[in-house]
Parts: sequence; structure tokens; C-alpha cells
Amino acid sequence: MAAGLTAHGHRVRAASRRAAPVEGATAVRFDWYDPATHEEALRDADRVYLVPPLASADPAAVMLPFLERARAAGVRRAVLLSSSAIPAGGPAVGQVHQALPGLFDEWAVLRPSWFMQNFTGDHMHARSIREQGVILTAAGEGRVAFVDADDIAAVAVHALTAGRSPDTDLVVTGPRALSHTEVAAVLSEVTGRAVVHRRLTYEQLCDRLALGMPREFATVLADLDRAIAAGAEDRVTDTVERLTGRPPRDFRAHVERALAREAAAR
Repeated sequence: MAAGLTAHGHRVRAASRRAAPVEGATAVRFDWYDPATHEEALRDADRVYLVPPLASADPAAVMLPFLERARAAGVRRAVLLSSSAIPAGGPAVGQVHQALPGLFDEWAVLRPSWFMQNFTGDHMHARSIREQGVILTAAGEGRVAFVDADDIAAVAVHALTAGRSPDTDLVVTGPRALSHTEVAAVLSEVTGRAVVHRRLTYEQLCDRLALGMPREFATVLADLDRAIAAGAEDRVTDTVERLTGRPPRDFRAHVERALAREAAAR
């Protein structure tokens, strides 16, 4: 996303725990849980893009004090990355979503569907696909309009820079809703390696997730799978095309691109 902002001539401060270099941006160290890092991240900033702390069942506890500090420091527009599965007032980041309009006159909440990169990056699905040729979920045959992270970034750039602030939440999806079984079929066709979707029970998924994260957060994620199974994510929006002027990337095209990049990196 920083590249999209700098391409439009905006000065960007990229804040992360490792202060990793980002082309065209000023890298600074930032940790939600270390208030000593907050002042430098906010210096001269009038807009912020917020990515909640990972694996936290209560991100509002650290995010809301930061946002109050941001407002006092002169930030006038805040764009929050949330999830299509979590409405304002819902669990976890839903509490931050609910508070945002009361903190800033200009705001937006991005509520993207599940990322296509979950199947091709370093997510647990991508790892189980590479290592075992399997996708493990409790989502049954529920469908999700998976979205490419690049399309989310393009919407975020618009939300941050448009002359008129969105002042609403934006549900961001890909062009077609797919079940995990259909995802596995596309992966098999494009990669030439058999991939299957193995259905877990809610309890089995909770136990599996709890091996790598707090059980409280594992339960939150398992609840989202259960909602998918019930049809909560079976929807497609026009957000990407309406705000960026181009259609969102299809899942097959995403996998083909990821495979080409992997081959080029060898």
C-alpha cells in the first residue's frame, strides 16, 4: 500500500515492529504495546492506516488509547483494516470500528473478505497446502468471495487520499464466491498438484488453532469458520471496481501470478 501512496506523491511513514525498509517511505519502529514508539509514528501525520495487533482478542485495549493520542497529535482521517465477518460493535476489532466515528470527523473501515494470499503466502492454509496438499477448515461448503490483498491496498489508498472521506465501512470482496472445495480444485488445476479440502468439526479446529495461539483467539477464528458454513460470507460487492475503476483479481489469476513469481525467484 505504501507504494500506491508514494506513487500518488504522498509522503509516507511506514511503521512496524522491525522498522523494515519500504521503498519511497520513511521506516519507523512501531509497536502497539510500546507507547514509547507511538510519538515518532504520528509525527507530522494527518492520516493513518490502522492494522490491528495480530492474534489479539481485545485489540481495542491498545488501539483506542493510541487513536485518542493520534487525534490530539493532529490526525484528521483514520482508515481501519477490519474484516467482512466483523461488524461495528462485534468481537475484537469490531469494538474499534464502533468507536472510530466518535474519534475522527473523517474515517473509513475496510472490511475485506478472506485473503487469497492465505492459500499462497505464509498462512497456515498455505503451509498445509505445500506440506500435505490439504486445506483444513470448519467452513463446510460455505462460500467466500476471497479477495487479493493488492485490491484491498488499492481501496485503502482511495480511502486515505480521496478528497471526500468515505465515512462508512467498505466491504471488499473478490469477483466470485468460492467454497474451500472449489478453491482446492483451482489450486490443483493451476499447480498440477492434488489439493483437497478436509472438513473439521468446530471443536477440532479450535484445538488445532490453539496449538499456535491463545485459545481465546482460536475460538474467535473458529467462530468465523462456523459463520462461513452458515453462509455469512456468500456475497460479492462492487467496492473494488467502484473505487479503483478496475475489476478485482480473480482467484485463478491470483494463483497463476503467485506461481509465476515463485518460479522467477528460484
